[in-house]
Amino acid sequence: MAKKMHTMEQRPTMVDITSKPVIYREATATGRILLKKDTIKRIQQGRIEKGDPLATARIAAILAAKGTSGLIPLCHPIPITAVEVGEEVGEGSIEFRVKVKATSRTGVEMEALTGISLALLTVWDMTKQYEKNEEGQYPTTRIENIQVLQKVKEVSRE
Repeated sequence: MAKKMHTMEQRPTMVDITSKPVIYREATATGRILLKKDTIKRIQQGRIEKGDPLATARIAAILAAKGTSGLIPLCHPIPITAVEVGEEVGEGSIEFRVKVKATSRTGVEMEALTGISLALLTVWDMTKQYEKNEEGQYPTTRIENIQVLQKVKEVSRE
């Protein structure tokens, strides 16, 4: 008989990383939001009523990365040393890339993923009025391909 993975006796626990060495760590994540071509054109022309979604999404990504341990249960607070955010605007989509750096006992993948998620959600929020159809639905708007592209531990930075 297979052993159950979760029982009432198991308790959520923060993993003890006390004995792990403090080393350089880095993670890069990416994700994409699909938008109507007209919405993309509005963004490029600065015609979004709420302001510049790209600039606001960059700030959202940085804030999200910094606040990850307050959002994800059992995630360690990490002394982040840098968050780099970039985007590429396509004909019907915007792809964001978030790189998080730290010198820590544990990795920064969750911080990069949280940053990507909030960048994409910010764009959705700022453009949703242009994305709705006649019924108030979002038939073509989609967030996709959120993933960690690369994880680095103890790289030589010479």
